[in-house]
Amino acid sequence: MLKKTSGIVLNSIKFKETSLIVKIFTRELGLKSYLINGVRTQSKSSKMALYQPLTCLDMVVYDKANAGLNRISEARLSHSNQLISFEFSRIGIALFVTEVIAKSIYENYQNENLFDFLESSVHELNHPEAKLDLFPLAFLIELAGYLGFAPEQAQGYLDESRSQPFTPQELKDVRYFLEELMQKAYSCDQKINLKLRRKLLDHLLDFYSEHLENPGVWKSMTILRQVLS
Repeated sequence: MLKKTSGIVLNSIKFKETSLIVKIFTRELGLKSYLINGVRTQSKSSKMALYQPLTCLDMVVYDKANAGLNRISEARLSHSNQLISFEFSRIGIALFVTEVIAKSIYENYQNENLFDFLESSVHELNHPEAKLDLFPLAFLIELAGYLGFAPEQAQGYLDESRSQPFTPQELKDVRYFLEELMQKAYSCDQKINLKLRRKLLDHLLDFYSEHLENPGVWKSMTILRQVLS
């Protein structure tokens, strides 16, 4: 059955010589995997650009119940990621965001509110004035609410985790910073030094790992640390 849906590309893997298997979080159908034949070519008609991390699509797809892989009939950009696609710092953040989402949801998981949040996050990351150094932290704080395990208060992020990497003085600064993030999200203008920002990011990922099933190693962190030094 053909269905129309919006989708956000999470990741892809190579399949045979010219094809891809692409994981896309769709608004109406949930998390789906699609087989894209003949897309990995050098021709001008190649549509590889459509399947980069955090690309937002309008699609017409074949949707079969219990199918492990579906196919896409039509796909076009819903908007262009002009900055995300060409700046290393934004590419690194995009890889981080897609990894966190991919580890947080499962095949066929459908949540329109989560989709809308992710789409708005893509728009924010593509904005010229986006606060890139704080973006990963704000994203994790906001996402936890949509996944259902966000503490009601900033202190909860410190109390509800086995990881406690902060000194007493750092705890005070981190608590205040978390309060600002919870209130202002991507518009937060509170400053925090690089060392503490990194420690907090590691702590929040530990917090996520304690709530997710088998998250494994956060592979995108190597790139993220390089682009957000």
